[in-house]
Amino acid sequence: MYWYEEEVQRLEKERAELTYKPSAVFYGSSSIRLWQTLQEDFHEYKPVNLGFGGSTLAACVWYFDRTVAPYSPDLLILYAGDNDLGDGRKPEEVFIFFQQFVARTKQRFGDQLPCYFLSLKPSPSRLNLLENFTYTNHLIETYILRQHHHNWKFINIFDQMLNKSGEPKNAYFDVDGLHMNPMGYELWTGIIRGNIPPAVLTDPKL
Repeated sequence: MYWYEEEVQRLEKERAELTYKPSAVFYGSSSIRLWQTLQEDFHEYKPVNLGFGGSTLAACVWYFDRTVAPYSPDLLILYAGDNDLGDGRKPEEVFIFFQQFVARTKQRFGDQLPCYFLSLKPSPSRLNLLENFTYTNHLIETYILRQHHHNWKFINIFDQMLNKSGEPKNAYFDVDGLHMNPMGYELWTGIIRGNIPPAVLTDPKL
């Protein structure tokens, strides 16, 4: 995991320089890190972007104590697992990492913090792995429902990123076919906002 060290140190430095208390923590891989309009899209939630490039769900678990644990948010949104599958891991392995992440959040925050797992997105560049992405999403969504993790919710962004043929919509992605463009983030914003509670406003200017 040492190859993420520089990125994690960046997050630690940004936390030390933060001038507000975040209400929403967005954590995960480059799909989070590259979200340039996150502050604007969720301004009333006072979000903090804890994405670090290339990160796997395994790495998100590994660095949890240094990245997420120091915060006391009102909600947590996680997107990770995409790169695990891209690196050749199996859906069952990603599922185990998710279980570990759930355990870490419970240990740190108890079972009252609203937590949201964003389903893995269907990227054109990983079309050959589409079945693995679908199965991983199924494993995690089923686990959340069956284990009665009332503070966890599965947010499905996968289906709305597919065209009528069941393939990823290129319109949501950059030319690399992996990372999203502004249209993709606009879609995510609408879906996420439809699944999280209204922000608790403490500043009348927001």
